[in-house]
Amino acid sequence: MDAYTYGEGAMSRSRVYQWCTWFGEGRTSLDDEPESGRPKTSTNEENTTRVDELIKCDRRMKTREIALNLEIPKSAVHEIVHDTLGYRKVCARWVPKMLTEDHKLQRVEISHRLPLRCQQGNGDEDTTHIGAGHGGGFRAKNNLFDNLITDDETWVHLNIGAPETKRDTMTWKHLSSTVTKKFKMQRSAAQVMRPCSGMQKV
Repeated sequence: MDAYTYGEGAMSRSRVYQWCTWFGEGRTSLDDEPESGRPKTSTNEENTTRVDELIKCDRRMKTREIALNLEIPKSAVHEIVHDTLGYRKVCARWVPKMLTEDHKLQRVEISHRLPLRCQQGNGDEDTTHIGAGHGGGFRAKNNLFDNLITDDETWVHLNIGAPETKRDTMTWKHLSSTVTKKFKMQRSAAQVMRPCSGMQKV
């Protein structure tokens, strides 16, 4: 009713009652008294810089830890991290195995040789004579993909202690930042099952 009568800038009814109580208690000043404690807003430039510095020092730091460190509300930290700085928290990307530099070089060399072998095997009509001593045999096209055999192995590991989970690897990153990698469980001395290998023709 007060806002309807006196406009949007009018004081609310509850606020009017509060001021009447103060005047009844002997207050004479019409100015607001200085408030103690934290400022009304904690998302200022200074706190934004401090939050950014903390994240760059430890990208696994939680918003609760940042709020306790800087003594600002957790809601303000959340707004600074996500809206102002544009960070988002992601898990490390799992990769199957830990490759050494030699393993990587071998894979690069094989990837360079494979297209040439494919052209040599599929680019002409050369055939290979098979089974010449059994009823004349038959002729098969020299197709590289018909001769490929794939195999892999599976290991079952015994967890010792408390290995780091994928969620434990969550870090703050920008959209343009690279994703960290976490290798899956590697072979350990506490192996409880032999590797089971299988072969399948492609």
